Amino acid sequence: MPRRARLRIAGTPLHIIQRGNNRSACFFSDHDYGCYLHHLEELATRYTCSIHAYVMMTNHVHLLLTPGRPDGNSLLMKHLGQRYVQYVNRVYDLSGTLWEGRFRSSIVQAETYLLRCQRYIELNPVRARMVDAPGAYPWSSFGANALGHRSVLVTPHPIFLALGPDDVNRRAAYLDLFRGALEPMELEEIRTSANAGYALGNDRFRKEMAVALGRRAGPGKPGRPSEVSNRHAGGEEALF
Repeated sequence: MPRRARLRIAGTPLHIIQRGNNRSACFFSDHDYGCYLHHLEELATRYTCSIHAYVMMTNHVHLLLTPGRPDGNSLLMKHLGQRYVQYVNRVYDLSGTLWEGRFRSSIVQAETYLLRCQRYIELNPVRARMVDAPGAYPWSSFGANALGHRSVLVTPHPIFLALGPDDVNRRAAYLDLFRGALEPMELEEIRTSANAGYALGNDRFRKEMAVALGRRAGPGKPGRPSEVSNRHAGGEEALF
């Protein structure tokens, strides 16, 4: 069975998940996290990807980014993964596969879902009960987005910038969003979209993405396959 094609349009945000092989650890020390961030910063610039949010957990990584070119995210993740694997194998005298395989991704409707997805990413360590508050976890973008920590890597999305007229007001408005946890339905929607490769957005957004990309951008309905699915059934681009 052919692999699912990625939904991607330059200038539209993407939520990306990269997991360790068999959910095994991919970070073993503080230096490892620093190495990953160093390469992420360099390669994001090279492949014109704006990083809005990130979190590096013990055995997986979340990124929220906007590619400036259609293949930017794929090139970023390819070279980032290769560089980091080479580093781990050299430092820890290992060999073999570190990552699960292809990274997972979902295209994100910025107007209504971007900040929700950003909170989802930065709250990962809290949901995992690693810390009591997102600001206590050092390996995420929360410090830059909510606390004003200097970061060359993080580029605020226009939706984030619209939260207030200046940095102080924007951070205050963003922190207000963290007063309540995401609803279980919201969590499930974000997880399902990323794992299945669907667009994260409302029905209108998914229909717009389907038209723009020539294939489904969400779950199919039971019954006869759609015309879009039939038209692409012969190759990788058919899988949505």
